[in-house]
Parts: sequence; structure tokens; C-alpha cells
Amino acid sequence: MARKPGSTPQAMKARAAKTAAAIAPASPLAKDQPAKKRTSIPQFFREVRAEGRKITWTTRNETWITSVMVGIMVVMASAFFFGVDFFLSFGINQILKLANAG
Repeated sequence: MARKPGSTPQAMKARAAKTAAAIAPASPLAKDQPAKKRTSIPQFFREVRAEGRKITWTTRNETWITSVMVGIMVVMASAFFFGVDFFLSFGINQILKLANAG
């Protein structure tokens, strides 16, 4: 029985060394960076409020138009799938009628 390529002990050791090198901890230079300062709870809420002010809300008219468009697309999709289902079921019924008649 032949061995699979790369299943020799040397190949497995080489793969293990590559994996260990990839998982190794960061270099000492990366550890010199200062740790992130934790944000206080009031500061967090001030930042959340500031981000909330940046949001652009849709107008009532834009929301209405979008809702109507979604409704139209739903009706069009349902009509399309109803038609496809109708024609496929009609075709299959005709084929089955031919099969049973013969």
C-alpha cells in the first residue's frame, strides 16, 4: 500500500513547524504599544448620543414611497410565481394524462 504524499515524518515535522511559527506570540516590538484606555460609562453614552445625531432618517414621504414599491414588487413576484406554478402543474398533469392513457 503506497503512502500518501506528504505523510512522511519529515513532512509532518515541517508542517508542524510552519503552524507553530504562524501561531507564535507577537514580537516584543508589538507588545510595546500602550494598552487601550477603558471608556467610562458616561463617556460611552455621550459617544453613542453623538453617533446617533449623525444618522440621517428618512422622511415620511420617502418611507411611504418605499413601502408602496415593496408592496408592488410583492404583488408582481407573487403573480410571476403563481403563473410559473400554474403552467408547470398544467404541463405535468398533461404528461401524466398521456402516460396513463397509453
